[in-house]
Formats: sequence, C-alpha cells, structure tokens
Amino acid sequence: MPLINFLHQGLAWIEPAIVTYGVLALLVILYFESFGVPLPGESALIAASLLAVRGDLAIGHVFMAAWLGAVLGDSTGYLIGRIGGRPLLNRFGYLVKLTPERLSRLEKTVETKGFFMVLTARFIVVLRQLNGLIAGSAGMPWPHFVVANALGGLLWAGLWSFGPYFFTDAFKQLV
Repeated sequence: MPLINFLHQGLAWIEPAIVTYGVLALLVILYFESFGVPLPGESALIAASLLAVRGDLAIGHVFMAAWLGAVLGDSTGYLIGRIGGRPLLNRFGYLVKLTPERLSRLEKTVETKGFFMVLTARFIVVLRQLNGLIAGSAGMPWPHFVVANALGGLLWAGLWSFGPYFFTDAFKQLV
C-alpha cells in the first residue's frame, strides 16, 4: 500500500498544474520528459485530454501542446546526444539501466533502422525519453531525425490526445 500512496502523491500535482497553467504546463512537462527527465508525460497528456472532455481545455490546444512538447523535447535530446554523445550516455545511462552493451545495440539499430526507431520510440516507455539522445549520439542525420520525430510525435500526440477525448463516453457505457 505505501507504494500506491507514493505513486498517487507523485502524480497528484499533474491535474492542478494543468488546470492552473493550461496547456503550457502540458507542453513543459512533455518537453522535459522527452529528453530524459523522469516526468509522467503520458499521464499528463491523458489528464489534459480528460480536462478537455470536461470543457476546461480545448482538445486542439491539448494536441498542439503535446506535439510541440514532444518534438521540441526530442530535438533537444538529439542535440544533447550530438554534443555530449556516448560519453554522456555511458556516464549516466546506469540511471535507466542503459548499459554500454545495450547502448551499442541501440546505436546499431539507429544505423540500420533509425527512422523507424525514432518514429515508434515515443510509444515505448524509457525509449520515449532516450530516443533523441541515442539518435544524436549515434550520428543519425538531422533531416531524417526531424521527419521521423515530427511524424512519431504527431501519431503519439494524436493517439493520447484524441483517444481519451473521444472514447471516454464509450468507456463509461461499458462500465
């Protein structure tokens, strides 16, 4: 039970922050989460979508804030990866169980399937936070990264913005 209380208290600030500061709070949360800061970005996006259902936010604004926060955050991660590169990931990777061996495998994946990795990484916890850093560290070409990042962010923001927004009533009817 203490773990559940800890998690609940850890997430309790999300809704009040978004109610108080609107989609700007969502954008900031997603921006920082997208380059490695351990924040509950997906939970914040779902909360914002549900606030839009309630009429507190405009769903279009929620979507745009989510997309911008994700794309700008991943782009920042990419630049950090290009500048700090492998030494940075080797030094701090242990914090997310990113061993040098795992990093080597991920860098090889970037070389062979980088576009697909960046496009889909946003849907995988931890990889969502690290994909920009890894793509930058592995030297993925910036134009390829930008296109994959923008498309992946669009798909992810669309799913988690509009999914809860449109399917909340359907879920209520099932329960």
